[in-house]
Amino acid sequence: MNSVKTYTLFTDHDIYLFKEGRHYKLYDKFGAHSVEKDGVKGVYFSVWAPNAKKVSVIGNFNNWNHKDHILYPRWDESGIWEGFIAGLTWGTLYKYAVETAHGEILEKSDPYALSWEQNLQAASLVSTTWYEWDDKEWLENRWKVNSLKAPLSVYELHLGSWVREIDAPKQFLNYRDIAKKLVPYIKEMGFTHVEFMPVMEYPYDPSWGYQITGFYAATSRFGSPQDLMFLINELHKNGIGVILDWVPSHFPGDANGLHRFDGSFLYEHEDPRKGFHPDWKSYIFNYGRNEVKSFLISNAMFWLERYHVDGLRVDAVTSMLHLDYSRNEGEWEPNMYGGNVNLEAKAFLQEFNTAVYKEFGDNIITIAEESSDFPMLTKPVHAGGVGFGMKWMMGWMHDTLDYFKEDSANRKFHHHKLTFASMYMYNENYMMPLSHDEVVHGKASLIYKMRGDEWQKFANLRALYVYMFTHPGAKLLFMGDEFGQTSEWNFTQSLDWHLLEYPVHKGLQTLVKDLNHIYRYEAAFYENQFDPSGFEWVEADDVENSVYIYLRKGKKRDDVCMVILNLTPRVLDYKIGVNAGTQWEVIFNSDDEKYSGSGVKSEIFLEKNEEWMNHPKSISINLPPLAGIILRQKKDKKYKLHRIKHKR
Repeated sequence: MNSVKTYTLFTDHDIYLFKEGRHYKLYDKFGAHSVEKDGVKGVYFSVWAPNAKKVSVIGNFNNWNHKDHILYPRWDESGIWEGFIAGLTWGTLYKYAVETAHGEILEKSDPYALSWEQNLQAASLVSTTWYEWDDKEWLENRWKVNSLKAPLSVYELHLGSWVREIDAPKQFLNYRDIAKKLVPYIKEMGFTHVEFMPVMEYPYDPSWGYQITGFYAATSRFGSPQDLMFLINELHKNGIGVILDWVPSHFPGDANGLHRFDGSFLYEHEDPRKGFHPDWKSYIFNYGRNEVKSFLISNAMFWLERYHVDGLRVDAVTSMLHLDYSRNEGEWEPNMYGGNVNLEAKAFLQEFNTAVYKEFGDNIITIAEESSDFPMLTKPVHAGGVGFGMKWMMGWMHDTLDYFKEDSANRKFHHHKLTFASMYMYNENYMMPLSHDEVVHGKASLIYKMRGDEWQKFANLRALYVYMFTHPGAKLLFMGDEFGQTSEWNFTQSLDWHLLEYPVHKGLQTLVKDLNHIYRYEAAFYENQFDPSGFEWVEADDVENSVYIYLRKGKKRDDVCMVILNLTPRVLDYKIGVNAGTQWEVIFNSDDEKYSGSGVKSEIFLEKNEEWMNHPKSISINLPPLAGIILRQKKDKKYKLHRIKHKR
């Protein structure tokens, strides 16, 4: 006798939207839900398996027997199997036993499960995302923090290796323990947001979370869904936004995952030219299938709604948009127009951005990791764009790192690697990323990408950070880079926090703190960061001296800062053209001794009313070696240095 009773959470309208690809809250329907039927408490299960011959629920409650609890197929040809099992409660372990059309029995974890076991079997758990949030004030005002006209400085981290206990280096910290350490650190450092590498359930630690099996489950490596919510809640209460890495580009072929879910190519594209990723040996979603679109967009909504996250950074967008990505000639099929754009993937991304911005407005941000020059990625969908809020500025990252790898004597031959970004920096809304991808796989840590002896390496990196934090666009820095982690990132262990015992590392960390505070409190650096009116070159062509000078401007006429980079190891006396009636003061010098610099003071030692650099007036200033300095146009009130004070 079948112990499953008939029950449904779906309305006819739900089914219609699901099949149309426009149901964006499927997590309210699919999965395991604690309900009551005829006065009896239990769990309602529902799963999409349209090509299955039979689907049953197996678990620790029936000794994993696939014959006892068989779900009912819906009458509406939606492919949904559902039913109610009395007596089950939170913590029940379960899977779906899916009998394929050929009689094969596949044991599958629930695609909509809220929690998964942390072992090889990785069963799903009947769970809940109920949590008593305490971040109402943040949610009501976060549109100000997430605005394109606000400073946005992101600290990217991997929860498993940011920090571990000294006496238990092989053990992960719980989300709550991470909160105790992370919240005060981010607050002190001055970052506006954190970005977590994927927190969705994944089976393989070396994938860093990018090979996801449980798209709706917070990984149990670090605790329960409520533990992750506690971490996010604490960040919000302290004025810190949370961005999650989201991976709608591919999934692994684990036996209990989405691959061949009902014996057919259900979630993935059947044609391997579109459905298999040659680099990652994973499977690509079928973006042309409406039910798959509903699954993915609902997943984005889930993290934004249930976990209160403030943004999604969408991984591997380039691979999604290009049919020929990492494929040789003959290994891909052109689209209907003969091009290489995956039109179904583009339409999906447009639908995703339209849906989440319609639901949450400017309270959230979507960010594309996209390394090509795909057009209009951050333009509105109604104008023909893809609709992202921002895009990683990969060209800027590559050019900048290539430049700083050069010996100072050779930099004159590569001078315009640092000016080239100004040719296109307003084509999109850019975020400048120095991410985890730049410090793994033999690429070396950031500090060891720099040329020269130890002093020069740190001076170069300090100057690079000045360039990054004063360049138009949002900022992203990977954990450890703020204090000069010397080894490549290793996901199996904590960062080398002991390095902060050394002055050069402590000084670099102090510099990043101060740059964050200048970026956040000087309107010149953020108000027009996505507007051409916010930037002006003063000197872009001094190849021989490797000097760069530019202005950053806010909305008010006197909100102006000047950035000067001297990227040679020589102290220079330098003459700069300025506007009539302006006076300037030095507010930041990366060569300051408190940053472990050489201590060469940068002072304006001469002002003349003579034309220079096509300006009616000039100033003379000494430039420290391998350094970046920031000048501020004086106002009636003197610049308040307390703005960049911080706890020591």
